[in-house]
Amino acid sequence: MAHKNKIRGNNLEREIVNESKEEGLSAKRAYASDGRSLGKSEVVDVMVEDYCIQAKRRKRIAEWLYPENHGDDVDIVVTRMDRKEALAVIPLKEWLRLIKIERDNNDDRNE
Repeated sequence: MAHKNKIRGNNLEREIVNESKEEGLSAKRAYASDGRSLGKSEVVDVMVEDYCIQAKRRKRIAEWLYPENHGDDVDIVVTRMDRKEALAVIPLKEWLRLIKIERDNNDDRNE
């Protein structure tokens, strides 16, 4: 039987694919969580449109990665480790909405 953490990771990958498809986006999970099956690096777990995603699920992550509970005042958390690139942490549904807008705008330009 698969290890519990592997199962949880696979479930996150499926969740990303399913939510993407619900938004009308193309999405595919890499076979055995190995991006080489998609022609990408081995660390790629999921592709949404042309974006490569490495999915990480943990029982607990740093609380500060989530916006402080002030209603709808904060949409995105941006963080950066010293000497590294800044990262934006946004809810998956919001990211999918932005990708859909980008795709639709590109489709309009190509017509």
